[in-house]
Amino acid sequence: MSVLTIIALIGGIAALVVGAEGLVRGAARLAARTGMSPVVIGLTVVAFGTSAPELAVSIGDSIRGGDEAGAIAVGNVVGSNIANVLLVLGVAAALGGSLVVAQRIVRLDVPIMIGASVLVLLFALNEMIGRLEGIVLVLSLIVYITWTVVAARRGSTPAIETEYEEALDPEKLAATPVWSDLGYLVAGLALLVVGSQLLVGSASDIASELGVSDLVIGLTVVAIGTSLPEVATSVLAAVRGQRDLAVGNAIGSNLFNLLAVLGITAVIAPNPLPVAASAVQVDLPVMVAVAVACLPIFANGQVLHRWEGIVFLLFYVGYLSWLVLDATDSDLRDSYGDVALYFVVPITALTLVVIGWRARPSAIPGADRH
Repeated sequence: MSVLTIIALIGGIAALVVGAEGLVRGAARLAARTGMSPVVIGLTVVAFGTSAPELAVSIGDSIRGGDEAGAIAVGNVVGSNIANVLLVLGVAAALGGSLVVAQRIVRLDVPIMIGASVLVLLFALNEMIGRLEGIVLVLSLIVYITWTVVAARRGSTPAIETEYEEALDPEKLAATPVWSDLGYLVAGLALLVVGSQLLVGSASDIASELGVSDLVIGLTVVAIGTSLPEVATSVLAAVRGQRDLAVGNAIGSNLFNLLAVLGITAVIAPNPLPVAASAVQVDLPVMVAVAVACLPIFANGQVLHRWEGIVFLLFYVGYLSWLVLDATDSDLRDSYGDVALYFVVPITALTLVVIGWRARPSAIPGADRH
């Protein structure tokens, strides 16, 4: 593995992170000038902006040509969604303390995320995601954004409004010159394009040199690299006490990854996006399982506790370990799989059932039963 490849990989990730920050900053300020409320900006502009690295990488990979074109794109989306829950929320909860899930929109977004995850899994059963499936995902995105904006304007509580205003101060957003906002926007987009090309090219080179598939690289190196904006945003929000934003950012980003990133990429790509059989059998079901796991945990008094964040991180380490063992055809792979299948999965399922049972309305003092 050459030094230039490593430099290109690091440079690509850095460009994506900085580009996403510039894009979000410029777009959020421009949106504030139109009078858009901080709640709507946070749920649309910021959520879409933090998914921009995944979109740039996925489109770049799908149009590059070659037998495995699109493999990194699929691995990127699936891997990023797994990382957003297990890594992003895990780190945010572990470092920032318990994360509050008080916002009604966020609570409703979790079932929508589960539905979108299942839909993508069904689309991928024939080991490809074509233009028609992409159109369905994009149309679903339009419906979701419309519903989100309407719900945010009608259902936001004063506490939630205050939290968004603290994170996205409308006066500060609109205080800078227009040319500065446009500069951030253009520079952010340019860095995203350059970063995506560097990351896709270097990731493909690393996959070839290590003898692993583009899918595995997309699930690991690329997914973690493109999830860094979510990590930074969520951890910073949690540390600042804006803990509901930390959860909303991760869940919103997952929805945009599935509906916008995968949908737009499938529509633009010259050929259907290939989905490896291993992804259909393992990685996509893991993505669905991670999404489902959010439901009982977030229902636990609407709080993601620090210990649950640590459990998320341990599961993510376990998932990455499985990918490494599987990619290297290690002798430990079968034993590792047996332990996960017969020990970890049953205990996890039982734990989630217990958490969900304890979190039922009748078990929470003062819970709203209406």
